[in-house]
Amino acid sequence: MNDDVQLVIISGMSGAGKTVAMQAFEDLGYFCIDNMPSSLMSKFWELVQETGKIKKVAVVIDLRTKAFYDETFQMTDDISNLNRSDSAQIVFLDADDETLVSRYKETRRSHPLARNGRVVDGIKAERKLLAPLKQAAQLVINTTQLSPRKLREEIFHNFEAGDIEKFHIELMSFGFKYGLPIDADIVMDVRFLPNPYYLPELKNLTGVDQPVYDYVMKQPETESFYQQFLGLLKSTLPGYKREGKNNLTIAIGCTGGQHRSVALAERIGNALGEDYPVHITHRDISKRKESN
Repeated sequence: MNDDVQLVIISGMSGAGKTVAMQAFEDLGYFCIDNMPSSLMSKFWELVQETGKIKKVAVVIDLRTKAFYDETFQMTDDISNLNRSDSAQIVFLDADDETLVSRYKETRRSHPLARNGRVVDGIKAERKLLAPLKQAAQLVINTTQLSPRKLREEIFHNFEAGDIEKFHIELMSFGFKYGLPIDADIVMDVRFLPNPYYLPELKNLTGVDQPVYDYVMKQPETESFYQQFLGLLKSTLPGYKREGKNNLTIAIGCTGGQHRSVALAERIGNALGEDYPVHITHRDISKRKESN
C-alpha cells in the first residue's frame, strides 16, 4: 500500500473549465483520467495505491455519462470516505448561470442534462445534482471572470510543489541540410560564422570537442553575436513563462549541425541553465555528408 499518492478529483459545472484544469494538472505531472465512471472511483483509487507506481492522480468526473445521474449520491459517499485522507482532494469548478449559458452558445453544444431542452434548465438541474459534491470540495474555483490562462495559474498556485519547475528550455543544434526542426519555437541561423569544417584538423571533430569549441568562440563575430542573442533570450523568456508556456524549444542551426551550432548550443544552454532547467541536444551531430 502506498500512502503517498495524491488524488485530485476535478468536477463542477459543465462549461466551467474542467478540461483546462485537467490540462494544467497534466503539466504539473499528474496522471490524468477524463470522464471516469463515478462507480469505479473507489476501486481505481485502491488499485493506484496498491501498485505504488503513480504518485499523483487527477480524475475528471462530470455529467457526460447518463450513469452519473443515478450514481451521484453513492459517488459522493465514496468520495467522502476517500477524502478522510489528506492525500485526496476535490476541486469544484463553478461559474454563474449567465456565463455558462454564454459559453454553451459560443460552442453550440447541448447541455448534458438538456439534450432536447433549454440550456438554462440543464444548468439548474446540474447545480442541484452537484450541490453535495460542491459542499465536500476543498477548493471551489469560480471561473466567471477567469480566462483559461488565469485558471491555469490558479491551479498552479494551489497545487504546484515547491521542487517542481514547470517551465523548461529545450535547446538543440541542427543542420539546415537535414531540415528545420518542426517543433522549434525560436530558430537561429549561425551559418554566417567562420566554418571549422574547412580546417583539416577540425573537420572530423564536433562542437563538443574543445579545439572546435575554442575555434568558434575566438571569432570576433561569435562573441558579439553570443552576447546579443543571449541578451535577447534573457529578456524574452520571462514573458513566455508569464504567458503560461511550459517549455520553449530553441534551435540553433549551421550547415551540417556538427560544429558551429553545437558549440553555441552548448555555451548558450549552459548560460541559460543558471536561471532555468535546460536540456541540450544535438540532433545532427553524428550525421555526415560530403559538404558541411
